[in-house]
Amino acid sequence: MKELLKQLTALSGPCGYEHSVVSFLKEYVSDKVDKVTIDPIGNVIARKRGTSPGPIILLTAHMDEIGFIVKKIEENGLLRFEKLGGNDDRILLAQPVKVMGELGDVEGVIGTISAHYAKFDDPGKVRKHSQMYIDIGARSKSEAMEMGIDVGTPVVWGTPFQEFGPEAARKVRAKSLDDRVGCAVLLQTLNEIQDEPFAGELIFLFTVQEEVGLRGAKTASETIEAAAAIAVDTTAVSDTLEDTMDQSLKLGEGAGIKIMDFSLIVHKTMKDLLIQLAKEKGIPYQLEVFTGIGTDGGAVNYANKGIPTGVLSVPSRYAHSPIEVVDLHDLEATKNLLKAFILSLREGQTFPFCS
Repeated sequence: MKELLKQLTALSGPCGYEHSVVSFLKEYVSDKVDKVTIDPIGNVIARKRGTSPGPIILLTAHMDEIGFIVKKIEENGLLRFEKLGGNDDRILLAQPVKVMGELGDVEGVIGTISAHYAKFDDPGKVRKHSQMYIDIGARSKSEAMEMGIDVGTPVVWGTPFQEFGPEAARKVRAKSLDDRVGCAVLLQTLNEIQDEPFAGELIFLFTVQEEVGLRGAKTASETIEAAAAIAVDTTAVSDTLEDTMDQSLKLGEGAGIKIMDFSLIVHKTMKDLLIQLAKEKGIPYQLEVFTGIGTDGGAVNYANKGIPTGVLSVPSRYAHSPIEVVDLHDLEATKNLLKAFILSLREGQTFPFCS
């Protein structure tokens, strides 16, 4: 799964410009499922029938990553930009970016003043992104445009995938782990159930534009009839040293089973079933209550007449930054729990609000 995650994070797919990820996903799943389609806004929907009758289950992860979009090209070739998704102004300065030009990717950096100028500036000031710029090395507006850059050109972080940490607790750092880890979990689960008997039908939904309001999931889930759903996404841990951290969710301690976030109070039947499976299979897990985050699960839960929805969370450090970090053991635990859920399905199974 690590190599699969490396492939996924190497792709550039900010909100609304997920085209390379869509193409990869469609090709990857095409010979592993019974049907795969791309809907009008880019969601990839793949269906796989089980070996016996049973419930229809929706499994979802979003493919988009936070990024930027060129708003203006200055006469000296520097690029003004807007945000695509929830970027933090405090971490933007001096970070490498990749500008997705029409003629190919262009390397760049978000500019900052030299440290030698700091004594002439307010060192405590956090500049708004609207005051910042991207330097692609161009000397003029016309030169930038000749490089394939124009207003509306999307931009992503320019940081590579890297594995690090002790052998017993290997971690990876990369851009777009939110939520290419969810995509990797779904794809690896699909790989591992190819020769496994299971009941019902699985719908793998890879969504677009989650980072700008769960738009892909809202659109796609309205067209899907499912007995239940599980969303897989990252969540922010609270195990570092800042004053606001409460040590309630930790890297390397297992899959997160969500109880509540700002988009969803998890269906009790789904939550209890995931906890039961984790205990039975000896899969490490953590219970997650965190109102600072939302997932596609919140959108899916509203669809049609309501779909009982659970969420599996991969713990992550430094979310929405150029160097997001996850623990490979957490990734494996999340995949194992999702697989256990699929293999536990049976004919006639329902997921009622009250038993």
